[in-house]
Amino acid sequence: MRIFKTGKKKWINRHETFTEKIKDLYIIGNEPGLGALQAYQDTTQGLLKIVKEAVQSNTPLRTVGAAWSWTKIATVKDGIMLDTKQLNIMMSISAGAVLPSYTGDVTKLIFAQCGIAIWELNGRLKSRNRSLKTCGASNGQTIVGAMSTGAHGSTIDIGGVQDYIVGMHIIVGQNRHIYLERASQPIASDSLINNLQAELVRDDHLFNAALVSFGSFGIIHGVMLETEDLFLLETFMQRVPYEAPLKWAMDTLDFSGINPPLPAERPFHFGVSINPYDMRNGAYVNTYYKKPYRTNYSPPVKNSGGIGPGDDAPVFIGLLTDILPELVPTVVNKFIGARMTPFSSQFGVLGEIFNNTDIRGKTMSTALGIPINQVSAVTQMLLDVNRSVGPFTGIFAYRYIKSTQATLGFTRYAPFTCIVEMDGVFSKTTERFYDAVYNRLDQLGISFTFHWGKMTKLNFAKIQAKYGPNANAWIAARNQLLDASARKVFNSPLLEEWGLDA
Repeated sequence: MRIFKTGKKKWINRHETFTEKIKDLYIIGNEPGLGALQAYQDTTQGLLKIVKEAVQSNTPLRTVGAAWSWTKIATVKDGIMLDTKQLNIMMSISAGAVLPSYTGDVTKLIFAQCGIAIWELNGRLKSRNRSLKTCGASNGQTIVGAMSTGAHGSTIDIGGVQDYIVGMHIIVGQNRHIYLERASQPIASDSLINNLQAELVRDDHLFNAALVSFGSFGIIHGVMLETEDLFLLETFMQRVPYEAPLKWAMDTLDFSGINPPLPAERPFHFGVSINPYDMRNGAYVNTYYKKPYRTNYSPPVKNSGGIGPGDDAPVFIGLLTDILPELVPTVVNKFIGARMTPFSSQFGVLGEIFNNTDIRGKTMSTALGIPINQVSAVTQMLLDVNRSVGPFTGIFAYRYIKSTQATLGFTRYAPFTCIVEMDGVFSKTTERFYDAVYNRLDQLGISFTFHWGKMTKLNFAKIQAKYGPNANAWIAARNQLLDASARKVFNSPLLEEWGLDA
């Protein structure tokens, strides 16, 4: 394995919302000139050596993917950070690598190394007439980074990125690495385990806990995931009055009252964006439908503001600045109006609709998971808080997905979770607005969770209140997988602040 020790002493995340003091940043890569499996095995040994050195020197250690998180979830103070983006091997799974009892399609299984980016996976899979099942909007994320923070994806009936992962290869100590899968869904054969040179562990409890573990369960070196046949999305954006029919659709996922573009079909993706300063013209409603793949389609087209169908607000909201309160409505209306323009029947594969987005300017973002029957109540609360505490320089966005099995997956509300995103300018005003929203939700008794990779206000008591026995179950799983020395290495200040290092 190649290691380049950069000597960097500071770490700044992609969104430039914080700076962390570190001991060093290592850029790690696979050894060139080796076959995919041999290179992967070699890197496993290199990672074991790094963990051993960290344990012996009592140095905190953390892997980082695309640095997409708004919080310090992927950092360690005065520790070593491992840049994994060069670890981008993708391997097919052969029939001999799975158990005879596996009832799925072996040709749709792939094994991906931790640092491969979502956009990169989408591109490689397209060449094989395959696709990821779903992804988030910002596909610069690595596959393991997106999984480990519970990135929520954009598909009503599938779930998030973590929900199509079926196996994980994890470095859990200085002398131990395991291949972890569910006992209720065994897939890997002895041949695969031997090729990974790993210890096989089948346990639903451990697997579900490790899915969303923000780098604190060791180094997740690779994952097995289920893909599907390549497909197209037909995408639409409409302005729809924010009135009873849309409110009903947002609270129930019953779209019959809002005259959707394709009334006879269930949407693959349903999203709503609300500009609180332009309510009379309606909400922006995105409805995407899954279609069989064909080659004779025109790829999606960006609008005059450079925004494509799958782009979300962080792509452009950072161009706004913290302006005088009395100017916020006028500036936001002009700004949003120039960038969010309705469209119809734009086609693209998943990786073209949700592509490798750019970031323009500094932004803040928080995202909350809520039960879908609370969406209208939460929206009214946001509008009320904006009038009393705002004005908030940004928009409110809503996306819906199937609930997750991950122990600390924030999309935990069954059968569907609504994710409410509040993307705004980088300012103290935005931070005060977020705090007011969190407090008001607590006052109203509305249950909610935080996206782990975005801005939060958490401690262990709050985590217990939101996740119940799952909080202690997650800690127990971590203690079972990692010995005391490894737990110390993979701790972080944020993990300690949350009380999850117990």
